Amino acid sequence: MKALVKYDKGPGNVALMEMPEPVCKPGQVKLEIAYCGICGTDLHVYHDTFKNFPPVILGHEFVGKVVEKSPEVSNIKIGEYYAVLGANAITCGQCYHCQKGEFMFCPQRRGMGHGINGAFTRFAVARPDQLYVLPSHLEIKQGALVEPLAAAVHAVIEVAKVQLGDTVLVSGPGPIGLLCAKLLLRQAIKVILSGTSLDRQRLSLAKDLGVHRTVMVDQEDLGAIIEDETCGRGVDLAFETAGAQGSVANCLAALRPLGQLVQVGHFGQELVLPWDHVAFKQLTIKGSVGYTKETWSQTMKILSQGFDATDIVTHEFALDDWQLGFDLCENKEAVKVLIRPE
Repeated sequence: MKALVKYDKGPGNVALMEMPEPVCKPGQVKLEIAYCGICGTDLHVYHDTFKNFPPVILGHEFVGKVVEKSPEVSNIKIGEYYAVLGANAITCGQCYHCQKGEFMFCPQRRGMGHGINGAFTRFAVARPDQLYVLPSHLEIKQGALVEPLAAAVHAVIEVAKVQLGDTVLVSGPGPIGLLCAKLLLRQAIKVILSGTSLDRQRLSLAKDLGVHRTVMVDQEDLGAIIEDETCGRGVDLAFETAGAQGSVANCLAALRPLGQLVQVGHFGQELVLPWDHVAFKQLTIKGSVGYTKETWSQTMKILSQGFDATDIVTHEFALDDWQLGFDLCENKEAVKVLIRPE
């Protein structure tokens, strides 16, 4: 079968290749992929700035139809569509973190798309416990948005402490930033979303989604706008989703005394920051990475109750056009790109 493969270590070294069709082993199911989203992690694997184990098929934000299952699998139906939790493809199951349900911190963890074969292809295999059935009233492509939405749900609902009446800064209008904003808007929170002039299209989409105000920080004075919008008080909470040094600095400056920063973006490098804000304002700093299985269950409930994640999808391509999709994401000319295997 045709697949997008990271075939060797080093920047690049990604190509469409013929790979063996996966075999459904005992305790597994086989899925025919419907959609797989391009994620920032895929770009990091492409550039070799995220740990990977080549040769490996990329792609982990996916939905597929079950076409085969091993005989002992009883709670999965052939022909139904499932969103797949690929991040816990390999865990030890025994360490402190696994026992606490926090599989993201298992030292032996490998996820689909970088640690083992993922879903930029036609078929993939997974365990039944990784599958979350897609309700029949939902559009199939919603299943490819469960993974990034779960990351946003973890940050906004499980890590942060949000209260009605809060004013919140979301710094970074990528897919996770926009999904965080949508979750906050669902709670009637006043959201200010910032980016740069390179994010013009994404900021326009944010405005369409109902964000109170968008700011291009290289053309507008974010500090003055925050002061005006909060009567000089500062925002109650900031989500940093861009993974950029200037973005963190802006969040620290924008926060009021006793405010919260939730760090969602990843950097891959050391930073120089105005850290005195943390002490002088007595800020609460929290990190947010991934999700838990409970997060996924909650995310499926949110989708079932009418939350639409597909309005951040700006492009869909066949697998042959993967490079165009990667380039659009890299250049911020797209928000979320979905790849179809046909």
